[in-house]
Amino acid sequence: MTGAGWIRVPVGDDAARWATRGQTRKVLLIVHNVTSASRLLDILPLFHDDFRVQLLATCPQSSAFRAGIAELLADTGVPVVPWEQAVETPVALAVSASFGGQLRAFSGVLAVLSHGVGYTKRLATPDTRHPTPDTRHPTPDTRHPTPDTRGSAGASDPVFGLSPEWLLDEDGKPVVSALVLSHPEQYERLRTACPEAAPSAVLAGDPCWDRILAARPYRERYRRALGVGPNQRLIVLNSTWNPESLFGDGGGDDVLPSLLPRLTSEFPADEYRLAAVLHPNIWHGHGPGQIRAWLDRARRAGLTLIDPLDNWRQTLIAADAVIGDHGAVTYYAAALGIPVLLGAAPLSGLAPDAPVHAFVRTAPRLTPALPLRPQIEALLDGHRPLPEPAEFVSSAPGESAALLRRLFYDLMDVREPDAPARPEPLPLPRYEPANPTVPLLVLTRLLDSGEVAVTRYAGPHPAPYDTGEAHTAVHEDTREADQLALADVVFRHGKADDPRFGSPADWASEVLARHPHCAIAAYVTGPGACVLRTRAGSLLRLAAGPGAEADPAVYASALHAWLGAGKPLAEVVERGLTVRAGDTTHPVTVTPA
Repeated sequence: MTGAGWIRVPVGDDAARWATRGQTRKVLLIVHNVTSASRLLDILPLFHDDFRVQLLATCPQSSAFRAGIAELLADTGVPVVPWEQAVETPVALAVSASFGGQLRAFSGVLAVLSHGVGYTKRLATPDTRHPTPDTRHPTPDTRHPTPDTRGSAGASDPVFGLSPEWLLDEDGKPVVSALVLSHPEQYERLRTACPEAAPSAVLAGDPCWDRILAARPYRERYRRALGVGPNQRLIVLNSTWNPESLFGDGGGDDVLPSLLPRLTSEFPADEYRLAAVLHPNIWHGHGPGQIRAWLDRARRAGLTLIDPLDNWRQTLIAADAVIGDHGAVTYYAAALGIPVLLGAAPLSGLAPDAPVHAFVRTAPRLTPALPLRPQIEALLDGHRPLPEPAEFVSSAPGESAALLRRLFYDLMDVREPDAPARPEPLPLPRYEPANPTVPLLVLTRLLDSGEVAVTRYAGPHPAPYDTGEAHTAVHEDTREADQLALADVVFRHGKADDPRFGSPADWASEVLARHPHCAIAAYVTGPGACVLRTRAGSLLRLAAGPGAEADPAVYASALHAWLGAGKPLAEVVERGLTVRAGDTTHPVTVTPA
């Protein structure tokens, strides 16, 4: 795979000299797919600042999900060598976060980590052949691969990573020098399933979990980065890649596709934020562009599609509830104490004595046929965190960096650096607020207190929970352009000095002239403020107080309801407009612009 970050390093005698020159030790990262690469990226900082270590990476080409690997490794800047050469290159240590049939071809010092929550999945017996590299460019297979390459399993299949089929070579000897486990319960299962490999087991915690724990104090920052207001709830949809998962295999009975339009219909857009965390194999099995295409309307309705490599942990920390399945991310959520509702809960592919099996068997279930919002609210109201998930994720929370670095340097027979081993902090995601561009159904009520209650839905179906006077608010950039002619409120977001629109006042006049049915045109100029023009010609600036989190287009809908009820504009100019969105009250000043 030349031209995509792959290089060829010296071989033969030159390779031997290159491997030992200046006492440099080579550490080879064996990357099967993007999923396992994410765990290897967790441990890269353990080798930082050590001039005695040269990092290399390779891909054994054995995974059905190889898409995205070359790009990921190119981003790291670590030299990448072809697998055929990697197995012949002298290295001090090889590290993998997955088992593939071709690991048996590696004869050096090999350490293997789990790329999930321990070893929990049953998997068909591995293929130990060494396939000839396919140099063609095949047409992408958008299906979920067949069972022997994807991890679907029956009750008789071995546990991936804890059974002789994966751990022993043809002579019955262990393939690995060190099998990293995160909890003693995994060791007990290993001793039962494959006692020959038990001496290679090392308890060294979970580096992914430790990065999550270290980042928990920044929960509010992550929420703000996702555009979650103080009184909003973030619901995260999470799916692993199994055909029985929440996402499924593209069939008509898959849970997630049927949930998406109902989620945006049933959850008020200003009270809930929705985000989706999908397994990397879903992204790269179908292609990121295809995933975005399938979730296009949901995204335009306000769903944030989270990058499966960079920001899923931050999103999990920020979540108020998770609708998930039997995958590792859902279990991490439960370990964090986040309320979890299982939209899919298959048990056949899980090891029956693994803690994840017990969790999936007993966790609350989503009932897709029933209204969704009451189920989430009941989950949140009745939630009591379970101690078992956090206990079984790691027996050494916060210590994996130190334990793993000690292991790696012992395996290389090299003295550890003097500085403490520390994981890389999770980065702060870029600011990504909800900005729905689908037509919004807006329900308003004038309360006895003089407040205007506003509830907006981004769904294609009538909201089942609220009543009130209905109108339509539509973003000017909507794909449903035909709905602009029917909109009562047309709005957009932008800078007040954007020369493309002349000014907010010019833009509003243009919109009202183009759409005779429109009653208010509102230009949102920033957090908490908008400039609008009414059909009667009044040009107004609406601004909330400091710290306001609502979309100012809500204030435009509130003013539309006020005027539509025959209330005088002069009254709100004199005393202001009080807008209620959910449980939050927003005092808004109304001034001539």
